[in-house]
Amino acid sequence: QVQLVESGGGLVQAGGSLRLSCAASGRIFSSYAMGWFRQAPGKDREFVAVITRDGGGTRYAEAAKGRFTISRDNTRNTVYLQMNSLKPEDTAAYYCAADMTPYLSYYSTADNDYDYWGQGTQVTVSS
Repeated sequence: QVQLVESGGGLVQAGGSLRLSCAASGRIFSSYAMGWFRQAPGKDREFVAVITRDGGGTRYAEAAKGRFTISRDNTRNTVYLQMNSLKPEDTAAYYCAADMTPYLSYYSTADNDYDYWGQGTQVTVSS
């Protein structure tokens, strides 16, 4: 069992930055690839970014490329999402998720592959 708690959301003006954190407790954090997803009102949940177990590989949604950076600190059991140049269309609830895998270089962009989810943190970008 893994518990995930997101933090760092808030209200920011367009062009601003936020850093989301997701703290994990429970089973060994380094056993999980970690992803960030988001869901805007009236829309389906969508993939944002993912990082492999060892942090050596990452992948981003097109909307996040060049603006968002995912990272992790396995000594602190935490994954981060640095978001720069924020746009109003980035407004959503952001969720971190854990995908248990035996493979160091594995990652998935499909939300149904993930085993555990946090409760989310709201990001609102004003124009």
